[in-house]
Amino acid sequence: MSKALSTQELHNLAMNHVGKDLEQRGFEFVAINSKLQRHPQFVCIDKKGQYFFVLVKAVLLPENPNNYDIVWMETFKDHARSNNAKVLYAGVGLSNPNGEDLPIYLNEEYLIEYNGIQIIETHLN
Repeated sequence: MSKALSTQELHNLAMNHVGKDLEQRGFEFVAINSKLQRHPQFVCIDKKGQYFFVLVKAVLLPENPNNYDIVWMETFKDHARSNNAKVLYAGVGLSNPNGEDLPIYLNEEYLIEYNGIQIIETHLN
């Protein structure tokens, strides 16, 4: 019998996809935190020396992976500004290809909706 992925394992799966994207974009990893509810998941630096805090959110489809808590994000943007970092957000939607009501199983196919990394403006309004 197949094992359904836990919430932490789904989060790790999403982080793997985002991490590969960040590598392809030329970011260097300074720190990685894969624990749920711990932010940011990635602290990266670009070739110019700019720091980036990358937030990864895994959701089960049909929930929209591009949506995030705007009020919470304002607090996080303050944290990024105080550390002279920019904020990037990566939402990842996951689903079982045989039906959204079914869990995603270990070592089996899954559907992914990933629209890339969003730049979150940190300047004050």
